[in-house]
Amino acid sequence: MSKGLVIARAFYRAGHTVIGADFEPYYIPVSGRFSCSITKFFRLSKPNGAAGSATYIQGLQRIILEENVELWVSCSGVASALEDGEAAEAVLKGTQCIPIQYGTSLTETLHEKHSFISNTKKLGLNVPATHLVTSETEALHALYPDPMKFIMKPVGMDDSTRSDMTLLPLSTLKETESHIRRLNPTPFRPFVLQQFISGLEYCTHSLVLRGQLKLFIACPSSDLLMHYTALPSTSALSLAMQRYTSIYAFKMGRRMTGHFSMDFMVPSDIAKNAQSSFRASEQEIQELMNRIYPIECNPRAHTAVVLFGDEAENMSAAYLSTLLSYEPTGVVNGHKDATHIVVPRPGVPGYYWISHDLITLVMLPILSIMRGEIGIHELIGKWVEFAGHVLLWKEGTWEVWDPWPWWWSIVGYWPAMFVVNLWERRWWSRCNVSTGKVFGC
Repeated sequence: MSKGLVIARAFYRAGHTVIGADFEPYYIPVSGRFSCSITKFFRLSKPNGAAGSATYIQGLQRIILEENVELWVSCSGVASALEDGEAAEAVLKGTQCIPIQYGTSLTETLHEKHSFISNTKKLGLNVPATHLVTSETEALHALYPDPMKFIMKPVGMDDSTRSDMTLLPLSTLKETESHIRRLNPTPFRPFVLQQFISGLEYCTHSLVLRGQLKLFIACPSSDLLMHYTALPSTSALSLAMQRYTSIYAFKMGRRMTGHFSMDFMVPSDIAKNAQSSFRASEQEIQELMNRIYPIECNPRAHTAVVLFGDEAENMSAAYLSTLLSYEPTGVVNGHKDATHIVVPRPGVPGYYWISHDLITLVMLPILSIMRGEIGIHELIGKWVEFAGHVLLWKEGTWEVWDPWPWWWSIVGYWPAMFVVNLWERRWWSRCNVSTGKVFGC
């Protein structure tokens, strides 16, 4: 994953020894294995239904003990978030290593959409109306006679309904019933009905250590986010999201140590004004906090961490500050401000992945114009956008001093993954190059 690679490179550039470990499905080497920033790399057993997470946790503990690891920075994906919570508890109990990862209970609370919103509401923070539904009847009771519009989302991983943004209720009761019946909510396949907020979506990435915010970034989001551009850290909108995150972490207390990535919806007019508003007063930020709506939380590292690529020393220092033996350096009496929050430097470029852009901005537009779906102006516009990314932005995996992860992802990892999926007749609708995830049809 790009996020793990960025964090590994940051520690390496700051002078630390980095040990890498990851799942390698079908024994296909992951790109991070070939990074110059990683001294040793280990393949971990992926948790499965038969063995559970025991083998994975034992393997992780063995690496930590054998390599005398002081700090474990979890970079899990959505599928292994809860297992990493179990692993964090085992690492704390059985080793001297400090995990940057929540325990099982807190991970589960933040990971599930309904429990995250419920917990946020208990903390006194602004939230959208949200209902957990496990049957068609429960869904209909939540929808009627409420005048608000809702979106129905699966609680678990379900690629087939992930992008369904149908507004409920529909124009007639019969249509609404038919739609809910097709989704088929059950106690074993629950959904949440979440208030629809018309506006712009933003994602955030933050690091929280013992209830204190240490690192923060916010950027515009989308359903399949493959282009990252940072919001100015001094804009009113970014400051409001940062303050919201900081208050959340503070109220959760010292047990909160890990990555904390919330997604927000903001009404369009408010978002556009707040993005370009600077030097906002305390009152303005406080008022804006009541107009931003968290819709879900990822209790793990977010790919938006790539925007910290040029902040290696400050980012690694933020992580290491959780170690009792760590002595930071600074400009005043050898110490930095303990309350300092690391943000990307001004003017940080946008990030893209060239293999994704070659398909979506170069090859697919050619096919579209051949089919008569778009005109020559649209084609040229796509190519100009691609050229702008190549010339002005930064590739999410490529580094001149560490080219092999980028090279292997293109010539080895993705071709092998496509062959495996074709062999097993598992068809896909899209792929996320930055995370390595293949979305099934």
